[in-house]
Amino acid sequence: MEIVIGIILIVVAVFLVVAVLMQSGKSHNLSGTIAGGAETFFGKSKANTIDKKLSKVTTIVAIVFVILVLVSYLMQDTVDLTKGTAATTPTVPVTDTADTADEAAEAAEAAVDEAVEAVEEAAAEEANG
Repeated sequence: MEIVIGIILIVVAVFLVVAVLMQSGKSHNLSGTIAGGAETFFGKSKANTIDKKLSKVTTIVAIVFVILVLVSYLMQDTVDLTKGTAATTPTVPVTDTADTADEAAEAAEAAVDEAVEAVEEAAAEEANG
């Protein structure tokens, strides 16, 4: 079931992107005024009805997208009734990483110090000759 909702979610997301990209911008009407009004009266009304339809379709698809995201999120925390436990991902045992984190920080600090020294040496060489 999760796979089906995931596939539908991807299709709806692509359709939402396409619906948004097909809409004309808000400043589109102003460009016709600047260009000398090349569009006819009927062309403008037809464009307006298409924009209105696209706007409604975009709103509906966005609502469906949000609902699908919420459903897929809520399905992750379902309870497995056969075992009586929550269906969660297996946990990895926690190890003491303080030593490795300290070693990594010291190595990074040493690398930064070496880089600063190299830049200072290059600047000194450039200034001298």
